[in-house]
Amino acid sequence: MTALATTTPIPPDWRDLFALTKPRVMTLVVFTGLCGLLAAPTSMNPVLAFTAILCIALGAGGAAALNMWYEADLDAKMRRTRDRPLPTGRVSRQTALHFGIGLSAGSVVLMDLAANHLAALILAFSIFFYAVIYTVWLKRRTPQNIVIGGAAGAFPPLIGWVAATGDLAILPTLLFLLIFLWTPPHFWALSLFVRSDYANAGVPMLPVVAGVSATRRQVFLYSLPMAAVAIAPWPLGLTGALYGLTASVLSGVFLALAATVLVNRATDPADMKAEKKLFAFSIVYLFVLFGALVLDRWM
Repeated sequence: MTALATTTPIPPDWRDLFALTKPRVMTLVVFTGLCGLLAAPTSMNPVLAFTAILCIALGAGGAAALNMWYEADLDAKMRRTRDRPLPTGRVSRQTALHFGIGLSAGSVVLMDLAANHLAALILAFSIFFYAVIYTVWLKRRTPQNIVIGGAAGAFPPLIGWVAATGDLAILPTLLFLLIFLWTPPHFWALSLFVRSDYANAGVPMLPVVAGVSATRRQVFLYSLPMAAVAIAPWPLGLTGALYGLTASVLSGVFLALAATVLVNRATDPADMKAEKKLFAFSIVYLFVLFGALVLDRWM
């Protein structure tokens, strides 16, 4: 008699679990959170500071995993996301759900122990905002999804500051507002040259619903208050000339690139060089701006 073969599920590779955390996005999240902590007027025990930044990373990773769990069907329809762990079957939906909940809950509890209640509360709300308000409620329902949902990615510098000080202040609030206003031109620049992906998946992103020209106008319009908020800490006396001049130059370049997007008439994604330049520069913009903030505060 031949014994029946039994199979047991193969545990997912750690690289696939890591991919669930959207590591490229997490890099910017961790960096802005670290800058918020380092720019704070009070020092923090190095071990506790490291733990606080680790919590921001874990929380962001957990929210990203929950996002991928919920959007597995959309990711399977989009060219740029169809190779992610869930659409390819390398990770099960149940594993992604448990992984996301575990990271999220663990990050909040650890932040409460390492820093303070307020930092843990804001971290918990940021996870909820991204995983529920943006992913579940907004993304499939409104072209303003990225405008409102952009708040989720704006919390890290606020969390870093509060972890160090225990209090809110004007400067981290401006940093929150800066990322909030930066998100639409950053993401809409991307969505312009990958709009067919969103159309195929049925996601009502602005270029799909309102058209290319309207999206280009919105990219430019949002860039104006973003630049104003980026420069504002300098005239308000919250930072010195190093940050102020850096913010002025970088924001000027951002506005110039946004203007080239505004006047561009290309409809073929292959010809959207202006949009691709703005998207690439927008990432550099935040990294350099927040780095200049920390250097300025230390000087």
